[in-house]
Amino acid sequence: MFNFLHRRPKPDPLDHPAWPAIGKHMPLLYGLSDSEWTALEARMRHFLATKHLEGVDDLELTDEDRLIIAAQACLPILNLDDTAYGDWSEFIVYPSAFVSRSTWRDEAGLVHEGSRALSGMARSDGPLLVSLPDTRMGPMLDGRNVVIHECAHKLDMLNGRANGSPPLHAGMNQAAWSRAFLDGYDRFREHLAYGHPPPIDPYAAESPAEFFAVLSEYFFELPHQLARLLPEIYTQLVQFYRQDPTKRLPDWTPHH
Repeated sequence: MFNFLHRRPKPDPLDHPAWPAIGKHMPLLYGLSDSEWTALEARMRHFLATKHLEGVDDLELTDEDRLIIAAQACLPILNLDDTAYGDWSEFIVYPSAFVSRSTWRDEAGLVHEGSRALSGMARSDGPLLVSLPDTRMGPMLDGRNVVIHECAHKLDMLNGRANGSPPLHAGMNQAAWSRAFLDGYDRFREHLAYGHPPPIDPYAAESPAEFFAVLSEYFFELPHQLARLLPEIYTQLVQFYRQDPTKRLPDWTPHH
């Protein structure tokens, strides 16, 4: 009856032969300081201990896949805390893009219903869903990161449904946030309407929630480009994520 006194501690999920080499070869994590790397690993340990990562359709996730997913998911909360993802626990991974039947509103305001192939989805009732190929490509600095995108939706949902206005930290100004994002969203949609799309995924025009999630991808992957295109929004995201990727990532984007 005293077996509980001899329980072995749970193994460290980062005590794996492939780590930290996996992380050190992820362009997304380039330039992290020693203290930032330590913080990232602490977030990853908590993430892997509290999130149930599960493959579907006979998909078996490898330990390496779990580490790659955890590193991407934890970068946005590097300087926040573990409670930022505290209201959900299931992380479901599909072997490819998956089909979701849903309703959505187009730019003209018309509501459509049907099936769409998706690479990721953050469900308001809990689970976060992604396709495995997209998670593996995510660490490349191309402005596309499905894990960060869906995790941004989860942060946005902390005060209700995703609407592009997540709960802000003490010291942040709600009026400044709203002004930057609403003005930026309107200008972005105008540029698209007049055939002059900025070098940002047009999916950002889908809704204010998608605008925030897409720009979060660019914030972590192409921060210099975002800072030049939408400096007011970039300033707000620096305050929200409590980090500035322009200070650690090289500027590989072309200047015009």
